[in-house]
Amino acid sequence: MNQTLEKIKGIGIVPVVKISNAKNALPLAQALCNGGLPCAEITFRTSAAAESIRRIKAGFPEMIVGAGTVLTPEQVDEALDAGAEFIVSPGLNSKVVGYCRDRGTVIIPGCSNPSDVEQALGFGLNAVKFFPAEVAGGLKMIQALSAPYNNIAFMPTGGITPENISAYLANPHVLACGGSWMVKESLIETGRFNEIESLTKNAVETMLNFHLKQIAVSIESGTEAQETADTLCKMFGCTKIENKNSVIVGNMEQLDAAESGILGCLTVETNSLPRAVEYLKRKGFGVDEKSSNLQTVTLKKRIAGFNLRLLQK
Repeated sequence: MNQTLEKIKGIGIVPVVKISNAKNALPLAQALCNGGLPCAEITFRTSAAAESIRRIKAGFPEMIVGAGTVLTPEQVDEALDAGAEFIVSPGLNSKVVGYCRDRGTVIIPGCSNPSDVEQALGFGLNAVKFFPAEVAGGLKMIQALSAPYNNIAFMPTGGITPENISAYLANPHVLACGGSWMVKESLIETGRFNEIESLTKNAVETMLNFHLKQIAVSIESGTEAQETADTLCKMFGCTKIENKNSVIVGNMEQLDAAESGILGCLTVETNSLPRAVEYLKRKGFGVDEKSSNLQTVTLKKRIAGFNLRLLQK
């Protein structure tokens, strides 16, 4: 998959933005980055689109910025000249798609049925925008399309909300979701960027859904681990499960073979392990590659003597 598409997949949510005044571009970008979504699709529904892209890329070069609602090859040129890294169109216009392919540009055209998808495949694309998502059949339609076309990824846009985004992103054929609820035009026009930042943070929290799954406490010996487990069971009526080097009581595990200087391990569950890893990397928290796999990732950062482990829900 193209590097830009991989980055979009790692971010998970693409804010779909309509900006009428380019002066709002930089504070909007700041709010999105602070909220945890360094990405934006600036729609060409206003004359300020190209200048907004130019300002965002100059001020926030780390952001992934694309142009949306692109309808003509001329708009493709305008967007790319401004610094856009990907192009999104509401439908599959063969002239636009062909022109983007000729320029070596990522194009995510709108598709809503098998014929659209087959045209996209004919252009050699491996990702399309499923639009308008909810009206066109929602997640059930994506699941149906994925059966015969399992080598293409979908970016559902249109009707995506905090209530349904987790279900969409749980589908392995969904690249990312496009959404506008955190960047409503009224919020941008009235300068309510703190509110946009808050809504963006909430969107990220909904997507990743971090929560503490288990606490593992390192204990000097197996005997002490057993005694601690027995006490907890007596106090709270828990069930005890004995493993080779640990005893589990509820969501607490006592380890009797602790590494020197480590008090234990905090396991945090998430809806999307790959997106959670990318999110934490952007915040400066590295991953211990040697102790990570498809289901669990150990971070390099320790908290109060505890290792931190991420677990795929």
